Amino acid sequence: MINFQTSPDRYRHWKLSFDGSVATLTMDVNPEATLFEGYELKLNSYDLGVDIELYDAVQRLRFEHPEVKTVVMKSGKEKVFCAGANIRMLGGAAHAHKVNFCKFTNETRNSIEDASAFSQQRYLCAINGTAAGGGYELALAADYIMLADDGNSAVSLPEVPLLAVLPGTGGLTRVVDKRKVRRDRADVFCTIEEGIRGQRAVDWRLVDEVVPGSRFAEAVQKRALEMTESSDRPDNAKGITLTPLDRVVSEDSLKYSHVRVDIDRANRIATVLLRAPEGSLPQDMSVAAAVAQGADFWPLALCRQLDDALLHLRLNELEIGTLIFKTVGDSDIVAAYDAFLSANQDNWLMREIALYWRRTLKRVDLTSRTLLAFVEPGSCFVGLLAELLFAVDRSYMLDGQFEGGELAPASVRLTDSNFGFYLMS
Repeated sequence: MINFQTSPDRYRHWKLSFDGSVATLTMDVNPEATLFEGYELKLNSYDLGVDIELYDAVQRLRFEHPEVKTVVMKSGKEKVFCAGANIRMLGGAAHAHKVNFCKFTNETRNSIEDASAFSQQRYLCAINGTAAGGGYELALAADYIMLADDGNSAVSLPEVPLLAVLPGTGGLTRVVDKRKVRRDRADVFCTIEEGIRGQRAVDWRLVDEVVPGSRFAEAVQKRALEMTESSDRPDNAKGITLTPLDRVVSEDSLKYSHVRVDIDRANRIATVLLRAPEGSLPQDMSVAAAVAQGADFWPLALCRQLDDALLHLRLNELEIGTLIFKTVGDSDIVAAYDAFLSANQDNWLMREIALYWRRTLKRVDLTSRTLLAFVEPGSCFVGLLAELLFAVDRSYMLDGQFEGGELAPASVRLTDSNFGFYLMS
């Protein structure tokens, strides 16, 4: 079973360090620590296990380190930044795994761009060595790319000349649409297997700056500090710890405190049930009280559990063809939490939680299964939970009651948050 839960003390491929408002995320892949057997992760190449750690690091930087305004991505290897997705891993993987692997890696790069655009946590990529294929695609997710001018460091997308395939995690799109590389130059760039280096890489807009190798580290640090000045992240706020998820996995179910997944293997159906918090309406909720709850604050806890469940179903339950989303609980309580999130978007944590919901709803959008939602008596499709109805393929609402039922009739309640914040992918 592929497990998407990890933490910095368990990382085998990445290292996190901090210096005030600047964090450094160092890629130092352990060649032997592969997700499957039959290949080595040479030259900082990656498999899904490497990207699971990267996704976890990006999440923790946003939630646990509000003081961090710039993140520097660099390599811990000499003369190589990243060689991209491991070819032997891809060669031995099933088609479904390759599809979900590429989807997850691209979503992780999207989360880096989302952090830059909406959390004001900027990313700077320092390339000291070769950045090929997926390695350059990782760099393309950053706001700013610096390249060492040392005769060796280069960027390339060699998939077409070497493998006769297109870059799998957004390389061509980001080159042309994000970095505005001229299309004729983009065509030539994708045919040069050795890549482009030095001033030519800047002239073609493939990177933002080249610096002699002798001054590279100093220039990166200076640029990182300059980038912090454009961020509105708080200087003195205390982050929250993303504690391990309390999850019970059995043959036909997946149980969390607020999410339950039941699997009907005969019909290839998984039912995903999201629960509203129990208890009374939170009348005296304050930002300080929400922050004190940390990862147990219901909107954040529910989102983390749903995100993990989706990833588990994608990669570990390949025979499940249909996902059915249901909710249960007090609609008024859900509406109160929804209103609280919307009213406190000037707080860094409330902003992060709402942005996390937006990313997770996009993950629902992009999950390649038949997606249904059932609105039944006792459900609570309100505000942000109502967004699930718009992310799935079809929604069905019961007209009336089940025989002998005593729950509140099925309903859908929209709030201000449903009109513009939770954008589609």
